[in-house]
Amino acid sequence: MPILRLEMHPGRTPEQKRAFVREVTRVTVETLTCPPESVDVVITEVLRENWAKGGTLIADK
Repeated sequence: MPILRLEMHPGRTPEQKRAFVREVTRVTVETLTCPPESVDVVITEVLRENWAKGGTLIADK
C-alpha cells in the first residue's frame, strides 16, 4: 500500500486539494500498477514561518 506524504504551505482550496489528490492517485496507480483503494495520501500544511529554504525562513522573503 503506497502512502504518499505531501507537505505544502496553507492556502489551497479544498477543490485544489481534491484535484491534486485525484491526479497523484491516478499517476501512482498507473506507475505502480496498484488499485486506487490501496493509495493513501496525507497532506500536511506547514506554515511559512516553519519552512526555510537556502538558510532563510520563507516568511522572511
